[in-house]
Amino acid sequence: MTQQPILVVGGSGIVGRWVARLLHDAHPEIPLLLGGRDLAKAQEAAAAVPSAEGIALNLAAEDLGLGQRSVSAVVVLFTDHRLAALRFAQTRGIPHLSISAGISEMGPEVAAYVHQPQAAPVVLGTEWLVGATTIPTLKFAQVFGRVHSITIGALLDEQDVTGPAGYTDFERQNKIMPAALVRRDGAFVWQMDEANTTIRAVDGTEQKADTFSFYDVLGLATATGAPNVQFKLAFGISSSRRQGKPMSTEILIDLAGEDHAGQPLHTRHAVVHPQGQMPLTGLGITLLLERLLGLDGRPAVQPGLYFPYQLLEPSTYLTRFQQIGGQILTLEVAPE
Repeated sequence: MTQQPILVVGGSGIVGRWVARLLHDAHPEIPLLLGGRDLAKAQEAAAAVPSAEGIALNLAAEDLGLGQRSVSAVVVLFTDHRLAALRFAQTRGIPHLSISAGISEMGPEVAAYVHQPQAAPVVLGTEWLVGATTIPTLKFAQVFGRVHSITIGALLDEQDVTGPAGYTDFERQNKIMPAALVRRDGAFVWQMDEANTTIRAVDGTEQKADTFSFYDVLGLATATGAPNVQFKLAFGISSSRRQGKPMSTEILIDLAGEDHAGQPLHTRHAVVHPQGQMPLTGLGITLLLERLLGLDGRPAVQPGLYFPYQLLEPSTYLTRFQQIGGQILTLEVAPE
């Protein structure tokens, strides 16, 4: 059966180019539509990928400007305030994945799903780097009998390029979310950012950070039952660049609790990629699309509302993560 194309809304941007490249490398037979407002930019991005076509989209139109053209799934790489792509996906009964809305903005997507729960799979994909945090964290948590606290620290290098849509999302979310959602002593609370909040990078350097709200907090707290969960985001110089090497992206994962014998346990790991944040974001989107459409050889995902970690199988994710150059590091736990 001929596979209908996957529509990538915002496909001409940096993330879209990574998604197109990784999808083509894994499934060269799957056609891709890289859509944006600027046809010339979309066509320029598509020219680098044999299976891709650049198209102009109109998010004010019910059909997004596609007419009767069929697609198999929709992925949205910026915040779609109109929910145009989601309504389009539900009308056509095809999977929808978005990666940009903040926690305080998830209401419209959830409401659209609740109104038509049997229409299509809907993935709330705004985890940090789309699974690169939650999946390794849940893997590390398996050695715990009980997790008391999860602290995630993400270090984004100043040289790690993101597109204008990404900067717009960060600016908007910082303005509308002066407080960050954390879990403290079992309760979800909105915490005003504390002075002198820091993270400890891979090389041990303390860097100033801000507490931030990503879906990781909700997902990890619910999945593990940990009563204390927080996410800290820092911008600065990555450990590799301090050593005179090219920049990288770092995710620091600290878990504390008890092992299966009831003894105190504290672990610290890092998820690192030498090319920055974009390969990991592209990988997460690629694996989700494979899973949603059954391109991995398993049945396609049924209608429902999902976080990425609920769909991605850990061993598959970590294998592909390593294949594109990612590393998992075991770090020394700081003295209490």
